Amino acid sequence: MQNVKTNLSNSRRVTCSVVGARGYSGLELARLLLKHPVAQLTHCFATSEFKLEDHISTAGANKVVCLQDKEILKNLTDVVFLATPAEVSLQLAPQILAAGKKVIDLSGAFRLKKNDYKKWYGFEHHEPALLKDAFYGLTSWAGPSKGETLVANPGCYATAISMALIPLMKENLILNDSVVIDAKSGATGAGKKAAENLLYTEVDGECLPYKVGKHQHYPEVIETLEAFTGQKIEAHMSTSLLAARRGIIAAVYAKVQPGITLTDVAAALAKHYASQPLVKFGALTPAMASLKKVVGTARTHISYELTDGRLYVFSCIDNLLKGAASQAVENFNRLNDVPTHTGLTELEALS
Repeated sequence: MQNVKTNLSNSRRVTCSVVGARGYSGLELARLLLKHPVAQLTHCFATSEFKLEDHISTAGANKVVCLQDKEILKNLTDVVFLATPAEVSLQLAPQILAAGKKVIDLSGAFRLKKNDYKKWYGFEHHEPALLKDAFYGLTSWAGPSKGETLVANPGCYATAISMALIPLMKENLILNDSVVIDAKSGATGAGKKAAENLLYTEVDGECLPYKVGKHQHYPEVIETLEAFTGQKIEAHMSTSLLAARRGIIAAVYAKVQPGITLTDVAAALAKHYASQPLVKFGALTPAMASLKKVVGTARTHISYELTDGRLYVFSCIDNLLKGAASQAVENFNRLNDVPTHTGLTELEALS
């Protein structure tokens, strides 16, 4: 392992910048890139002046220039990460790509291939060619890079849910018309904007359903499952806000095909995830379904129970890391032909 790290450190550094660096995901992304053996974070951009060292530790790192958004196109890097609202990404990505640079977009601007953006995101999509060509970067299932220049980083809920369902569907273990999804997220999933419903006094002690049946990650889940399994599915999906800063627990319920056992479920997950260091799976236990065990890490924890033909699966991730920043780094790793877990395996849970 030491030799691998040394080889990576001695390879050409790829210059990177983060747009939206003052947001929760942007700051996590900057933190990861500063310690990455291949990435060289040179610029951070935000809507107002800021210093990166006021938000995260930059000790021992190269100097990062922090500028306002209006300076982005004058200071382009090899790879530009967009930790911005979808409408902003939609405006910036074409300009950055036209300059010959690569874009990893953490917003939903380029995720939906078949569903109406006006319905799910509230704006008209005016870049159909880029939308068609954008690569959906669910890294555990994406395979080697084929030279993509625009990567749509998956949504946090969509990541947790898809990671649980894809192996079950690929191995034909469940009845697709029986799926129910109950997903819950910490408050950072809503971003840093000020809103009354996100005040501490509103969230504390609560578990509040929101966007029930209307969450923009629902069509993303449906499209993702079809793309990676070849199967169409409809599901009930609800989303709720937890009285916690970060973390997602997605509970997925389904009836199994006749004769399916817990051993079959374990075998399906092992077949697809046993070689992936950032995925841990096993029978349902309090530790496996604990948000505290994944928050602060790039890991996905998938646990399961089967009773009387009913399967219960729990997928836990950190919404700011696997649901955003660390998966963006995985996509950066893919684009640069290094192991996708590079720079991510040593992250420790915050518990």
